[in-house]
Amino acid sequence: MASLLYYYLCVFVSIFLVSAQETYIVRVDYSSKPLIFPTHYHWYTAEFTDPDKILHVYDTVFHGFSAVLTPEKASALLEHPSVLSAFQDKRRQLHTTRSPQFIGLRNQKGLWYESDYGSDVIIGIFDTGIWPEHRSFSDLNLGPVPKRWKGVCESGVKFSEKNCNRKIVGARFFSKGHEASSGFGSIFGGINETIEFKSPRDAEGHGTHTASTAAGRYAFKSSMEGYASGIAKGVAPKARIAVYKVCWRSAGCFDSDILAAFDAAVKDGVDVISISVGGGDGVSSPYYLDPIAIGAYGAVSRGIFVSSSAGNDGPNGMSVTNLAPWLTTVGASTIDRNFPADVVLNDGRKFYGVSLYAGEPLNGKMYPLIYPGKSGDLSSSLCMENSLDPEIVRGKIVICDRGSNPRVAKGLVVKRAGGVGMILANGVSNGEGLIGDAHLIPACSIGYHEGEEIKKHLASNPSATATLNFKGTVIGIKPAPVVASFSARGPNGLNPQVLKPDLIAPGVNILAAWTEAVGPTGLDSDKRKVEFNILSGTSMACPHVSGAAALLKSAHPDWSPASIRSAMMTTASSTDNSFNQMRDEADQKPATPLDYGGGLLNLDLAMDPGLVYNLSNEDYATFLCAIDYSPNTIQVITKSPVRCPMKKALAENLNYPSISVLLSSGSSKFMTKTLYRTVTNVGERNSVYRVKIENPRGVHVSVKPEELVFSESVRKLGYSVTVSADGHNLALGGDSGTIFGSISWSDGKHIVRSPVVVTQITVS
Repeated sequence: MASLLYYYLCVFVSIFLVSAQETYIVRVDYSSKPLIFPTHYHWYTAEFTDPDKILHVYDTVFHGFSAVLTPEKASALLEHPSVLSAFQDKRRQLHTTRSPQFIGLRNQKGLWYESDYGSDVIIGIFDTGIWPEHRSFSDLNLGPVPKRWKGVCESGVKFSEKNCNRKIVGARFFSKGHEASSGFGSIFGGINETIEFKSPRDAEGHGTHTASTAAGRYAFKSSMEGYASGIAKGVAPKARIAVYKVCWRSAGCFDSDILAAFDAAVKDGVDVISISVGGGDGVSSPYYLDPIAIGAYGAVSRGIFVSSSAGNDGPNGMSVTNLAPWLTTVGASTIDRNFPADVVLNDGRKFYGVSLYAGEPLNGKMYPLIYPGKSGDLSSSLCMENSLDPEIVRGKIVICDRGSNPRVAKGLVVKRAGGVGMILANGVSNGEGLIGDAHLIPACSIGYHEGEEIKKHLASNPSATATLNFKGTVIGIKPAPVVASFSARGPNGLNPQVLKPDLIAPGVNILAAWTEAVGPTGLDSDKRKVEFNILSGTSMACPHVSGAAALLKSAHPDWSPASIRSAMMTTASSTDNSFNQMRDEADQKPATPLDYGGGLLNLDLAMDPGLVYNLSNEDYATFLCAIDYSPNTIQVITKSPVRCPMKKALAENLNYPSISVLLSSGSSKFMTKTLYRTVTNVGERNSVYRVKIENPRGVHVSVKPEELVFSESVRKLGYSVTVSADGHNLALGGDSGTIFGSISWSDGKHIVRSPVVVTQITVS
């Protein structure tokens, strides 16, 4: 008995010791390696940690390693003169056919034609992997793999070299950070191979969906159980796909693995990186502690465009993530297609909603209504697992409040309790924003106000009945686009001098390819198999911009990542298809640049923007100096030592396509601030651009010169923007203390528009 107790005590102590260790990412001064060591790996394992503790060695976008260390060991490493930083590995979350036409793409003309549909551009997809057999990834009639490609096709569980082709040119998976973290898959971490593939194969669906959104081939007769039927295609149908599986089903994505993927993708030779991943905790880390920002800088500094999702924590202000100015940060909009469903009450009133339910309809039959939340019990109001009493719910349509557990899981709870249908009611934070789901029972999502009206009706009529009608797919919805209620919003929580998000793209109810590993809801109990699925999120918006970047890169191979972003932002639209100011789905009020950045991606115009705002590596380094990063801190990001200018630069002078101005609050003085921008002419050589100013309310904006004259020899010109305001009368609007205007340059053919955002800040 004593020996058995001793055994269990040893096991407990071993578990405790392992759990006391964490994965750390260590940034090392690459040039400090002593000559005695043949490689940096030899140096790291001899001087910093044991070989079996090393997970990844980084040598391209970042110099250093990740390793399993105790906090004490990590702190001790910081004392080493060659170690610039060490930070803990973090887990991140995914930000999860008609849309190409909605952003201005047309067959046989425009950017698709000019770019040959993105042929030979390689898009690196950082996500959950890919289902390679899907017809969206056929290589039929594609030319040979570009000779510059240096990547590989890694084999693993149910994935071999044969799964790559001229479309999927490479595939890798990164799991060491995931496996080193305790609590996922087993007590010591690891891949749960009952639900995952230890390979580039997609067990979750998200990666297959984003890859085909960016670059899926034409797929005829596509739909999700009859919804959104037509021809499915990606934004850049001929672009090549390189798969980097960094996210794992039910376990998220670890920073150490993401950074390793950036390192590999840059060496492999991708042209564009698409990463629909972010913090998800509402807090953005400084750039030097953010591996996505660090890895993206290493890519952008080598001419690779990086598109990232803004996050799904809208409509809350300051919820936008992926804030680094070298990242292109994408929010989400609706398109002009929807999947309407109605709730019909016994008094004849109809309430508009949406649904992707494809099973047996209710055929107009009325059923008793019930709202479990009327008792005040939170779990039953949310239809949480085991919260519903079958004796009360059986044979009824149940009203469930949105939040906490997955939307489709609520319907499953209702079904198990004997309910015949579900009305999914938004909370006040979700407002009127609606998302279609492939429910397992008849179910309809409705907005907050509709939900309150139905609950009020039931409270005054306990015997109330209702039915649900499903109306399929409707095209031509107006107004569209509107800013999706979930799309993360500005201002930029790290540096409000840079407007984020940069722009928005379709991200609501997007049809794209799907894995065969799970059903459309992703629930274990959903045994349906679908070839295509409809999802919503900024995860879906991001690959639209990634595909767009591939098209622009193909049409303009000499453009930098900053020029490509500029072309998208300055030609984006801030109006809807009713020719009114774009609206916010959450409250139906006019949206602002804090919601949509430059506006909705419009590739019809982005192909020929006229002028672009370019940025160099030196510009980014100067910006980092301006926000008070030390040279050593900047080197964590840039790899190379940086010397900050003697005279501190103004952060607002970063040559960004949008203009954000910070003014002090509480001042009674007349305030002025002057910023500078430089534009490069990429249109007709001999052209003259004249400025048009839309002043923010209560603020005067002046631009000098008011005319820019370009010629064969003059391709770049600068201008100043002076913002003036009477501090005594300055009343900045909204909860964010922000007002908006714009500056537009036009030569009669092009309109190059920059939003102007003036924000009130408190100076202590």
